[in-house]
Amino acid sequence: MFVRKQTFRNKDGSTRTYLQIVENVRVNGKVRQRTVANLGRAEKFIGAPLDGLLRSLASFSQKLRVIDAAEGIRAEWARDWGPLLVWHRLFCDLGLAEELERMQKGSRLSFSLAEALFLMVANRLCDPQSKLGIMRWREGIYWPQAEGLELQHLYRALDFISSQERYKRIEEHLFFRDRNLFSSGLDLLLLDTTSSYFTGRGPHGLAEYGYSRDKRPDRRQMVIAVAMEPGGIPVSHHVFPGSTADPVAFRQAISDLGARFPLGRVVVVADRGCVSRKNLDLLSQMGYAWIVGRRLRSERRLSSEVLSRGGRYARVVDGEGGEVENLKVKEVILGGERYILCLNPEEAKRDREVRRAILSDLEEKLKKAPSSLFGNSGYRRYLKLGKRPEIDWGKVKEDERYDGKWLLSTTSDLPAQEVALAYKGLWMVERAFRELKSSLEIRPVYHFTERRVRAHVFICFLAFHLECVLRSRLRASGCEEPYLKVMQDLGKIRAVKLDLEGRPWLVRTELEGSAHAAFSALGMRPPSRVIPLS
Repeated sequence: MFVRKQTFRNKDGSTRTYLQIVENVRVNGKVRQRTVANLGRAEKFIGAPLDGLLRSLASFSQKLRVIDAAEGIRAEWARDWGPLLVWHRLFCDLGLAEELERMQKGSRLSFSLAEALFLMVANRLCDPQSKLGIMRWREGIYWPQAEGLELQHLYRALDFISSQERYKRIEEHLFFRDRNLFSSGLDLLLLDTTSSYFTGRGPHGLAEYGYSRDKRPDRRQMVIAVAMEPGGIPVSHHVFPGSTADPVAFRQAISDLGARFPLGRVVVVADRGCVSRKNLDLLSQMGYAWIVGRRLRSERRLSSEVLSRGGRYARVVDGEGGEVENLKVKEVILGGERYILCLNPEEAKRDREVRRAILSDLEEKLKKAPSSLFGNSGYRRYLKLGKRPEIDWGKVKEDERYDGKWLLSTTSDLPAQEVALAYKGLWMVERAFRELKSSLEIRPVYHFTERRVRAHVFICFLAFHLECVLRSRLRASGCEEPYLKVMQDLGKIRAVKLDLEGRPWLVRTELEGSAHAAFSALGMRPPSRVIPLS
């Protein structure tokens, strides 16, 4: 629709003009104009009356309402904000800012050590980059406290914290902060090692060739040990030259832990593929108990004896008295050694369903092209080979014995259910290594001196500590959303700077999904939706 001006001529030669609202319509294939409304003589709308009419009509237009509301407003930028709010609150709750301020007193640092380290830790958690990359990343976040920091400040902060005395002081601060007389020690310690290789030569004395868990024996590496509490909170980390063997790393790490923390008992928990029998004997000689996962299917003689033992499985109760779902245990003593047979009923059900599907498919293929099955290991485990392969039902029955079961051996005197829970806790350490080497990206390392490499690993460890604490607090607050979903929703919170008639304002975007859960878990309120900047 549009406004049309219609002019008529009077008999005396004068003219009169009317305004009409018309619309285009199609009649018999041709476009015609149809009058919707007559507005009256045009001269009546000259000046203010016409302006009033237009404003009145504009009130019915959504687009024009937006344009009218936005008049005098200019959006200058929109930056990431949500995750930084949560990480900084946690950084301060753990007393890290205060501890770093105390450490800085008397030093020659002219910038805030706490803000420099927080910026590097937050970057590890949000978008891991090199130190130069952090300065570019800073441009896309809203964190005014970091505006005065320069690249040289990040390097100087790394050099300051690279002293073992200083980063160990921070680890001890985190450990003892929430301890009291009734929970002052470590009753159980999860300790494991990993390796991380260098893309270049790496620092002399630290980067060496050794057993590579990354399957890169051609690269120099360093060995990293992480100690964690069963609750999933990291206690400390240790960095060794790449040629360091596991028992040596264990001995040095535990010796250091014993000197710094009140250790109740030390139980080394590991996968069987990572610790040799020789290493286990050495651990026993050192006085350390161990819990090791055994390869149930490949150690057939052992598994046959363990599985043939009678006895009922016992349910597992956690530290709070609740039954652990999908976990039952049975203790077996063989030749003076102690084994814990674990059963996951849900996993057993899945194993049966997978085998049933494989056998059904196998029967069909045996009818059509049996020769094509020889190269398939999934099928071959159930086949009796010969001129014409057929299903070996004896192998099928044998395979059923392993459904949902896994085996542990241990020298500890812990109850069977605690042994199983301790081994399940090993995934926390393994996830720590995955986080350190992937999502927190300990690799690649953009440093060439040993002290800066060690400081870099410490920054990654500190970031992982914060993540573990946040995960723990989310669980404690009753949040049922996955951690990654909470972080994704937090990442949608942005700070938008608006200029309204020459005055700056900060506007927070709305909280979406489970973002509020993170604020609630830390007992904090989201910032106001609109904040004046001056």
